[in-house]
Amino acid sequence: MLQRFFILCSGADSDILKECSQGERNKYAGIGATVFFTAVMAFIASSYALYTVFDNLYTAIFFGLVWGLLIFNLDRFIVSTIKKREKFSSELLQATPRIILAIIIAIVISKPLEMKIFEKEINQVLLEQKNELTLANKDQIALQYNPTIENLNKDIEALKSEIVTKEAETNALYDTYISEAEGTAGTKLLGKGPVYKEKRDKHDAALAELKALKETNAQKITAIENQITGLNTEYTKSVTDSQPIIDGFDGLMARITALNKLPWLPSFFIFLLFLAIETSPIIAKLLSPKGSYDYKLEEEESVVKSWVTQKVKQREMVVDTDEALNTKIYAEIAEEEAVYAYKKQKAEELLKLQADSFHKLQVKNL
Repeated sequence: MLQRFFILCSGADSDILKECSQGERNKYAGIGATVFFTAVMAFIASSYALYTVFDNLYTAIFFGLVWGLLIFNLDRFIVSTIKKREKFSSELLQATPRIILAIIIAIVISKPLEMKIFEKEINQVLLEQKNELTLANKDQIALQYNPTIENLNKDIEALKSEIVTKEAETNALYDTYISEAEGTAGTKLLGKGPVYKEKRDKHDAALAELKALKETNAQKITAIENQITGLNTEYTKSVTDSQPIIDGFDGLMARITALNKLPWLPSFFIFLLFLAIETSPIIAKLLSPKGSYDYKLEEEESVVKSWVTQKVKQREMVVDTDEALNTKIYAEIAEEEAVYAYKKQKAEELLKLQADSFHKLQVKNL
């Protein structure tokens, strides 16, 4: 039962193999098993690759099954169409396109399985890339807000500097009128005279201005700080909104790119493994000697070819004979006087009818 199934997978003629030895049947069952398990590996590999694309198990399994059947059909076609020839060079020339196709299939099958085998390493590379993308994304978004925030901070510093300058002026006026009262500066008269009163009034006026300036600038600073807070909130929101895009940076192309950043030698050996599996049926057929199955298949093909050639020759002879007979018959008819007289009579009648019709048409137009 299992041997019949694998023979079916090999694409060999089961009726011919029934007449061959057990060893011949085992050979083609082994070839069919290789074709079958290669298709199974293709199904697993494509299902995993498609799962990274669709994030849906059932969709990945469905399309993976379709892909596995496609690879199975291709492998079966490749193996079944290689015929044994008298010369190895002819066989190799015949197998070359199929070997190239097998190499392409091996690459396609091995790549998703490499991604699964090196999944942890790929995740580490993707994590580093995501961190780099996150930092770069923050820097790019910050470029939209930092200039405005810096200008607003400069405005705050200017307002604070204005208060400091005013405080310095007010403190200077305070020192002036105190020194006047103590008699250490100004008129150098001890006591609170008119000059002292004048300087005290200037200080009080400056102090009132300072108080008003502090209140006004405090309101302005509060408004600017609120504006800065709003910009910081917008910046945080922009970073948060764009982060899911970076977090989703783990699709098929991203994983293949990450895989290519890993050391190439392990991936290369995995590829060689699948290449060996994929090309093993072809290599086996090329290296194996011509067996009883090949001779019987060649005999059947020769019988069909001879029969077709015979039928083509027969049809050609029928056409040639029919052509010769028709030529002879029409040549004899051309020599008969009765046929000539009859055709002459019909031609005269036709000419008379044409002349009468033309005459009637001319009379009608007068």
